[in-house]
Amino acid sequence: MSKVILFKEQSHRGRCIVACKRHVDDITDLSKEERLQFIEDVNHVAEILHLLFKPDKLNFGAYGDTMHHLHVHLVPKYKDGFEWGGVFQMKPHALELDEAGYDELIRMIREKL
Repeated sequence: MSKVILFKEQSHRGRCIVACKRHVDDITDLSKEERLQFIEDVNHVAEILHLLFKPDKLNFGAYGDTMHHLHVHLVPKYKDGFEWGGVFQMKPHALELDEAGYDELIRMIREKL
């Protein structure tokens, strides 16, 4: 039902989105079965992020003001880390991974999917 997109910007290690494979604007555009599967997909990725990165809190964000495609941001947060206690920035440009670092994170997450 979904695909996972890992951000190259990793000021929050493991930050990604879970996007619906079907082009819909809103979760209410899905059938009940699709909606349940989408939420299960989000939960599955959240469990993987908890396992791999051990965040103090995993933030979830679902926004659609400018991108009209159903997706949920998953943002691992750490008490002693970047932006703890606040809302995460969409494009902080604080930590851009090189190709090797990006490929390694993709490999880690893919192994658990």
